[in-house]
Amino acid sequence: MKDTAAPVPPSDRTRVRRGAEKAHYDEATLHAIVDDAYLCHIAFSDEHGAHCIPTASWRSGGHLYIHGSNGSRLLKQLVRQTCCVTISHLDGLVLARSAFSHTMNYRSAMVYGRFEAVEDDAGKHAALEALMDKLAPGRQAEIRPGNDKEYAATTVLRISLAEAACKVRAGGPNDDEEDLGWPAWAGVLPFARARTTPVADPACTVAAPAYVRDWQTPDAALAPIY
Repeated sequence: MKDTAAPVPPSDRTRVRRGAEKAHYDEATLHAIVDDAYLCHIAFSDEHGAHCIPTASWRSGGHLYIHGSNGSRLLKQLVRQTCCVTISHLDGLVLARSAFSHTMNYRSAMVYGRFEAVEDDAGKHAALEALMDKLAPGRQAEIRPGNDKEYAATTVLRISLAEAACKVRAGGPNDDEEDLGWPAWAGVLPFARARTTPVADPACTVAAPAYVRDWQTPDAALAPIY
């Protein structure tokens, strides 16, 4: 994956020091990694200690969004403190000729900052509608929209993607020259997400829309990068 836009200078927190050649600071790489994920992991702390919680996420513009119940401990803590958001994709296991040189192909992103609440109704509605389109484009137009009670019970938070760093590893093994003659298979065992057959709710009598019928259609976005 190559940078397609001018990179953002890293901060002290986002500068990649170990494996710096794998670092990417450009917006295009960051957005691609975020957009290819349905979940993120958020690390924070409270009086009970450190926590790292997975939650649904999506991007709109230069922000990553999450949502949940107004009573969520996670959401309450995130507006009070700086946190770290991580996303990772495993693309393959890299088998080398020596145990020490084994590695993985992956794409990962780390975002630092503080979440802020989306307070205005229009912004909250737009954010949650964007989540529906993230799950299945066109879904929002078919479902019963949220009502005032449901919106009032839901908190939507967003965090800027301005302070972030990505690491990407692609390609085959990098064996030391003296190990190249070792009689062991070397190469990549690829990983990729697979879309399987949709399962209709037994009580559903509505014909499957296009995005359900096409769910198993090969998607270039699901292919790993080598």
